[in-house]
Amino acid sequence: MQTVGMLPTCLLFLPEYEEIRPMGRPVTLFTGQWGDLELEELCKKAKDWGYDGLELACWGKVPHFDVQRALSEPDYCMKIHALLGRYGLKVFAISAHLVGQATLDHIDARHKEILPDHVWGNGDPAGVNERACQEMKDTARAAQKLGVKVVNGFTGSSIWHMVYDFPPTPKSMYDAGFELLAERWNPILDVFQRCGVKFALEVHPTEIAFDIYTAERALAALNDREEFGFNFDPSHLIHQGIDPAEFIRYFPNRIYHVHMKDAKVTLNGRSGILASHLSFGDPRRGWDFRSMGRGGVNFEEIIRALNAAKYSGPLSVEWEDSGMDREHGARESCKVVKELDFPSSDRAFDAAFAE
Repeated sequence: MQTVGMLPTCLLFLPEYEEIRPMGRPVTLFTGQWGDLELEELCKKAKDWGYDGLELACWGKVPHFDVQRALSEPDYCMKIHALLGRYGLKVFAISAHLVGQATLDHIDARHKEILPDHVWGNGDPAGVNERACQEMKDTARAAQKLGVKVVNGFTGSSIWHMVYDFPPTPKSMYDAGFELLAERWNPILDVFQRCGVKFALEVHPTEIAFDIYTAERALAALNDREEFGFNFDPSHLIHQGIDPAEFIRYFPNRIYHVHMKDAKVTLNGRSGILASHLSFGDPRRGWDFRSMGRGGVNFEEIIRALNAAKYSGPLSVEWEDSGMDREHGARESCKVVKELDFPSSDRAFDAAFAE
């Protein structure tokens, strides 16, 4: 009989598999790539695919979680829970990546396409930054009303364009970028603190923290306040040459949420990790996202590192494989993640010899 890991392949496709699988971390689907679907339609699909819940994106053609409606409509959050509950799903986190991006970025025409109208306004850059910061405060309040403890997202960066250090960059210019993080995000995090909600930055190129050392510096700029941690996503680290599991080991107490997403480095002597201004999905790129288990990420080590860090939160599939049908990928990814996850041991393998 063919096996996947230690489980017979046939068990992965039995309806009872969820019952015989040892209880693990909840496996959720991030809805950011499904913003063209109404939430109920996505709930039906996610239930059929085997997910335990959804990570609701605060954007899309029809936002799956609307921050302003959550604050203005007394029964909005109750209706969200009721809808998910009809399909046996839960929500553990919401995500505000796109608005968060505009808090620190130098605003240009690209941001108009990703921001809600009330944040974009007239497009004046300073006004967009200010309104984005206010929206992030409102997002903390909305998360509190929904009853979730984590908001995932981006911060953007005022210094990302200096990443190559040419023309030569005075240290003071980098310092100013982290000072701006503290200036704009401490007031946001004050609201998160009052609401009992944590912000989980997805460490990612174009953010103020994009690797281990910039993440460390971002924490220091914010005086290591507990409201600020990380949404761990290995796909953004592997193509930079960073061991994703090492990130967890470096920040074991700051992993507030986990994205399960794979990526593949495909350097062939002509391509590079800067991607050559080629769109995702272009085979000439030096790296690209892949569906779970079909890239180069060592998820075995990630699960072991998460166990060592005592992370018990969701494993949220963020599906972004341009070369695969998304429904096939979402269904397959759920099975892959559930098979990959395993609990840590409560005893050493040789403990019996001492008994």
